[in-house]
Amino acid sequence: MRIVSYNLRENAASGELTALATDHDIDILCLQEADSTTLPERVEHMVLADATRNNRLGLAVYVRDERFEVKATKLLALKKSLHDRVMAPAHERLLAVHLFDRVRDRDVLVGSFHAAPLTASNSLRRKQIAAAHDGMRALAPGLPALMVGDFNYPWFINGLERRLATEGFRLHRSTEPTYLRYRFFSGYFDFVTSTGYRVDRVDVLPAGASDHRAISFEAHLTTD
Repeated sequence: MRIVSYNLRENAASGELTALATDHDIDILCLQEADSTTLPERVEHMVLADATRNNRLGLAVYVRDERFEVKATKLLALKKSLHDRVMAPAHERLLAVHLFDRVRDRDVLVGSFHAAPLTASNSLRRKQIAAAHDGMRALAPGLPALMVGDFNYPWFINGLERRLATEGFRLHRSTEPTYLRYRFFSGYFDFVTSTGYRVDRVDVLPAGASDHRAISFEAHLTTD
């Protein structure tokens, strides 16, 4: 299945969703920093599975409705950073969706994730990532799972990769930087984590109205 994840930069890139869906034939679209009060129920061939409701900068997941049945969703609040407490941008940082894939005749998990900003420590973000994975597994234990989004983790990524491996998840990085707001600063911010899936390559789509570039990849169920 083809998945695209996009941080809309406070909903600034919301007008690009239709073109994304049609140009890239998306099966699942995961959003961060979306205005859930203005999100459409459909984007072309995809239906809104769920979205956060208490966030100023929200999460959303769209799925191809002819392929997937939405069985359950879960919103999860994670440990807060100082920025969260002062600016209150996000109460819920994970939206997990339990899907039945009619093509593969298999239940799967998909999550849209947005970690605390760079003002927080890597240690806090590692705890948020681990808690998000635990929250997904609690929704439907033992299923193949993918979590995508803005991890805000541009440095010391090898340590995170090793940590996730001990927890049963693989980290997949994009072929190019995903954050391009300033000429003098770019970085790899948007990642994929998976268990029970093979992800061979994570591509970066052309820049739009957001300071992040969307990531696109194909996920294949592993035989085990």
